[in-house]
Amino acid sequence: MIRYKPRWLATSVRNKLLAMALLPLLVVFPLLVLAIAVWSNITYDRLLITKVRSDLAVARGYFDQVLIEVGSGTRGMAGSQRLLSAMRPPETVHQAQTDAALHERLNEARRELGLDFLLLYSIDGQPLGSAEGNGPHAALPMELQRLVPEATLGPGSRSARLVRLDTLAIAQMAPQLLPRLHIPLVPTRNAAPDARTTEDRAMVVISLQPVRDTAGRTTALLAGGLLLNQNLDFIDHINRIVYPDGALPFGSEGTATLFLNDVRITTNVRLFQDQRAIGTRVSQTVRDRVLGQGQTWLDRAFVVNDWYVSAYDPLVDATGQRIGMLYVGYLEAPFRLVRLAMIGVMGLIFLGVMAVSAWFSVRWARSIFKPVQQMNLTMQRVEDGENRARVGALGARDELGALAGHLDQLLDVIDDKTHALQRWGEELDGKVAERTRELEASNASLQLAQQQLVKSEKLAAIGQLTASIAHEINNPIAVMQGNLDLMRDTLGDHAQPVKAELKLLDEQVERMRLIVTQLLQYARPTEYAGYVETLDLNRTVDDSLVLVAHLLAQTRITVQRSLQATQRVGFNRQELQQVIINLLINAIQVMPEGGTLSLSTQDWADEHGARGALLQVQDSGPGLAPGVAERLFRPFFTTKNDGNGLGLWISLGLVERYGGGIGAANRDDGHSGAVFSVRLLTEPQAPAAVNTRDGRPGG
Repeated sequence: MIRYKPRWLATSVRNKLLAMALLPLLVVFPLLVLAIAVWSNITYDRLLITKVRSDLAVARGYFDQVLIEVGSGTRGMAGSQRLLSAMRPPETVHQAQTDAALHERLNEARRELGLDFLLLYSIDGQPLGSAEGNGPHAALPMELQRLVPEATLGPGSRSARLVRLDTLAIAQMAPQLLPRLHIPLVPTRNAAPDARTTEDRAMVVISLQPVRDTAGRTTALLAGGLLLNQNLDFIDHINRIVYPDGALPFGSEGTATLFLNDVRITTNVRLFQDQRAIGTRVSQTVRDRVLGQGQTWLDRAFVVNDWYVSAYDPLVDATGQRIGMLYVGYLEAPFRLVRLAMIGVMGLIFLGVMAVSAWFSVRWARSIFKPVQQMNLTMQRVEDGENRARVGALGARDELGALAGHLDQLLDVIDDKTHALQRWGEELDGKVAERTRELEASNASLQLAQQQLVKSEKLAAIGQLTASIAHEINNPIAVMQGNLDLMRDTLGDHAQPVKAELKLLDEQVERMRLIVTQLLQYARPTEYAGYVETLDLNRTVDDSLVLVAHLLAQTRITVQRSLQATQRVGFNRQELQQVIINLLINAIQVMPEGGTLSLSTQDWADEHGARGALLQVQDSGPGLAPGVAERLFRPFFTTKNDGNGLGLWISLGLVERYGGGIGAANRDDGHSGAVFSVRLLTEPQAPAAVNTRDGRPGG
């Protein structure tokens, strides 16, 4: 029967020895630490929740006490003789004096009671006077009229009520409080979606008390109230009562907040630095639990920008509707750090015990597993590429020591054989690489020879054809020219009527002779090769422009020059001028309505290290038509009615004779026109294989 063993235990003698010594510690101590950590975590959480529950009870008690104080204070004022006297002065007192006395009495009482407003209404809700002296100017708001029956029929409540009023109601009762109502909503993490941008409603502690005359009849209603929106003194007082200095250990901070619905309308929670988090909102989870279900939240919660141990209690208005929340809480982070520190201390104790036990276990087992471990490490190093790694001398003189020595001998033999194989492989690779280079060079030479052979055959065929044509044409041309001269001499003055026709015949005969000469020049270039000079390309371009100046003078062509080349070129001066003039004339002819002729030169070098200069002739004509590029440098190809199609063909032959080349393409700068590029070498070389070129119409 085969029994399963863990891989780490089955493959290491050292691990087996350590497992026998450390297994009890590895099982018992972690379970003990885990049990203590779980118990302390649960107990600690319960203590924190118990603490925040008691804090909420203190805050709720103070909040209820404020309701009682506002109610009892307003009730006491409503039953005071001074108020009745101010309302019913002697008949001799003027009405204005009556209003002033009433205002003074109400204002004095408002300050004594610490209220935000104190208003006097008739039984039907009409305004009679206020502590501010400028209102109320409207009837009792609808939200408070439902409290009138209870106030007029009963003796008056000893406790104030909590109500939610809109902006219009506050504007009617205490317009001086309107600036505290406008609270911009701040985007808050995990808050419920809300399309509003501001909170304009008010949470007010209000007491509505009957004012009775000496006969016990209700003659008026006294409304005293305290606005909780942005009431920083109120919330700071709650926070000082719940969390006085030194109440929280470990540097934690206590906070208190009043919510209108889910919006913080007054708080000492900081958004950043000294900016209070007024306008931020509670998370949707807390909102649903407290406002939606009416339950008290006692748990950790994310408040604005940190985690707090939090307590939220719903606040209800006079009708029992949940309109807000009372919150108290303190930072969780310091307590969490203390908890982690306790767990860390227990972990350190555990690690200390484990370290001491492991030290003794390793020391006792060292004489057994050290040779095996060193042999295993040596094999790993050899597998990683350290061919010279060896076990070395060991203190053990037993079978393990002998085995280590045999392993070193075996590694030496393997290393020698490996070096021999590597040396043979390198020699073989070198021979293969050398043969490959030879084959590549032979292939390149063969291709170049083939291309040169094809070109030579073409030139030979053209030469034979040209020589035949020249022989057959030159004789008739000579006869024609001789007869023309004879006719001119014989006719004398009688030839004047046909002088223009005779001149035209002379020009056409000369044109035929020039065509034959150009054909011979291309077919047998060595017979027409000129003297090679080291030329300044920039100066040659300028000289060529002088030779075509009479053509440019007849057009509206603007010449732009950017001659930057510093390399000199090896060429025959007359032949180079012939090439440049041919390109200039072509450019002038494609711009009959005028345009821009751009000439530029610059240095260049190819991938083989050959250096020279580059000439570019750029026009603003119509450019190269599709299908023309492939035939541009062929003989007798032309797009002009008066051209013979040999100019670019002969120019290409002249440039290639000195190892250069000509290319043509349309402009790539977004404008119409073509650009011809002439590559010239500083040191003329044998013509290279003809490359595929772009073309354009030639003259």
